[in-house]
Amino acid sequence: MNLKRTPSVSGVLVVGAAAAGLTTADALRRKGFDGPMTVLGAESHPPYDRPPLSKQVLAGQWEAERTSLRSQEALGKLDAEFLLGDPAAALDVATRTVRTQSGRELRADSIVVATGVRPRRLPGQDGLAGVHVLRTLDDSVALRADLLAAKRLVVVGEGVLGSEIAATASGMGLEVTLTGPLAAPMAAQLGPEAAAALGELHADQGVRLRLGAAVDGLVGDGGQVSGVRLAGGEVLPADVVVVAIGADPVTGWLEGSGLRLDRGVVCDSRCRAADGVYAVGDVARWEHPEFGQIRLENRTNAGEQAMAVADNILGEDRVYRPVPYFWTDQFDAKIHVYGVLSPDDAVTVVEGDRAERRFVQVHHRDGRAVGVLGWNMPKQTRQHRKALVEALTAGA
Repeated sequence: MNLKRTPSVSGVLVVGAAAAGLTTADALRRKGFDGPMTVLGAESHPPYDRPPLSKQVLAGQWEAERTSLRSQEALGKLDAEFLLGDPAAALDVATRTVRTQSGRELRADSIVVATGVRPRRLPGQDGLAGVHVLRTLDDSVALRADLLAAKRLVVVGEGVLGSEIAATASGMGLEVTLTGPLAAPMAAQLGPEAAAALGELHADQGVRLRLGAAVDGLVGDGGQVSGVRLAGGEVLPADVVVVAIGADPVTGWLEGSGLRLDRGVVCDSRCRAADGVYAVGDVARWEHPEFGQIRLENRTNAGEQAMAVADNILGEDRVYRPVPYFWTDQFDAKIHVYGVLSPDDAVTVVEGDRAERRFVQVHHRDGRAVGVLGWNMPKQTRQHRKALVEALTAGA
């Protein structure tokens, strides 16, 4: 994808008011952009942070307001128009015009697509009370209210979100069952060895693991969910069910726009989807010099990619080539991952001991370091990250 640079900008429209969109706007101002700027958001809430939703907010440790990414005063200093509660409905790339659900037409010289992802759902779940997804602040508040009145929770999906919800709910005193098709919690993100250790931790904390099983559907009684039915016919009883089976990029509003859509908004290495149109955060699928076409769903990438997009809007011609990074907190485990891990990687524990749940392991592929995973050893993990950066960028 070869696109020309856009070195001068007189107006910017950011479509999406979560972390990626807000950070883009903030970075533009900090880098000296003083032109008109609009931030369009689908939700009515001012920009807020998502990682606490499955942990501190769900557990009741934080009030919802604490997730706000900026105070009203700080938002005001951005000198941007925030249009909230009005989702984008269509984009005309030729004129760089966005039409919103309410009928507004917004034009800008540069448009940043930051519309994130939408949780997948199970068939029939919308007709049953007590079935939840967790993506928004409202989702977290509603789920907490149901959990406080429940005894048994089934979490469908053993990925990052599902595992975090299971850990949080277990800490709230619920009987929790975690189910999903893979053999261990977060097996796709951590690899088999660390995922097995995470499974042992969940089991030690009382979470019932019913993994390696496909979900056939939901069971209800009088409009209220009562269980999850597995493919073999077994029913896992539940007062509340959380569906955490992944998410899809919010790109439906871009159909017919001319942008290339393939599991996200496809971009070049500068995060450009078309002349004057960029994508950032969970919705962006861009050309990484080391990893090829890649899309990352995590808070760290949302911020780092936003700063790269701001640079490119202002004409710096910056290739975005991060070392991917995410973290998760579950029970007493703080797990940090750098790079892109695969179940087929050769894995070596270089510090600590898995049995003690305090270790660092390095992942190799084709004889080259491709990732570092640390469990309750953040300082040592960062030290090994330095060698990983050197390996990944050698010859760049």
